[in-house]
Amino acid sequence: MSVLIYTESENGKFKKTAFELASYGKEIANMMGTTLTAVAVNAENAEELANYGVDKTLMVTSDELKNFNAKAYAHTISSAAEQEGSKVVIISSSANAKYLAPELAINLKAGYASNVVALPESTEPFKVKRTAFTNKAFNLTEINTEVKLLGLSKNSFGLKETSGAGAVASFDAAIPDNANGVEVASVDKVTGAVTIADAEVVVSGGRGLKGPENWGMVEELAEVLGAATACSKPVSDLGWRPHSEHVGQTGKPVASNLYIAIGISGAIQHLAGINASKTKVVINNDPEAPFFKAADYGVVGDAFEVVPQLIEKLKAFKSNNA
Repeated sequence: MSVLIYTESENGKFKKTAFELASYGKEIANMMGTTLTAVAVNAENAEELANYGVDKTLMVTSDELKNFNAKAYAHTISSAAEQEGSKVVIISSSANAKYLAPELAINLKAGYASNVVALPESTEPFKVKRTAFTNKAFNLTEINTEVKLLGLSKNSFGLKETSGAGAVASFDAAIPDNANGVEVASVDKVTGAVTIADAEVVVSGGRGLKGPENWGMVEELAEVLGAATACSKPVSDLGWRPHSEHVGQTGKPVASNLYIAIGISGAIQHLAGINASKTKVVINNDPEAPFFKAADYGVVGDAFEVVPQLIEKLKAFKSNNA
């Protein structure tokens, strides 16, 4: 009756969320007096998961699962859950997982709790803490179904290294024909850049930068910090930056450890998408900008003066501490 997690990977390498899920899943397995099993699709180095408490990894290798398909992946994961007799199944809160969750819930006849941010308050009855109202509040959700499906919010639990048995077994779930109804013609990916989804730090710019020609300092600050670049909705609507960088309620959600907003006023839709970030720093020349009310740290000043000085100081700090 193992707790089961689905560990996401890309190009064979586990994402950070996989290790966070393992850390979280191990704690729940300990609470329930059972073991932790992971499902990995077309991934390598299963022993990495053992460092975070995974007792057994089911390795799935399949050309049919080369590209993400919610139905096919849900069939594979639910088949693994049935084999392991898992009553608790945990996935991340990534974009793919949000498509995967309803399919999994149907297959497993499971109650689904999204945006989970802490270990269960109790396992009998099963109660978990979740965010609500675009991260402005919390609620306790009780799941009464036999199988429980949890979606863990990114960066809500952290990484906890521990020992696991580290057993590895191959797993093959025959995928039904009706699970592959979408044909992927091509996939274009950005290479050599930190993605918003995986970033620990995000540097974001708004209309206060006055034009795309001034985006160099955002990119330079991001490079110094090893961060991803992002933007507000008006910026992407104006075509200054690609829509893939738009963060907010109608764009990509951000749950980074550090979010730096440069020249962004802080409309409610933008704040709704970044509220889950742990530390928010705002640079704006308008002291009345709404973003300052949500910020942990604020700098009232001209971004064209503040940001270059910040970059200079960070470079000097890194040089002196190399």
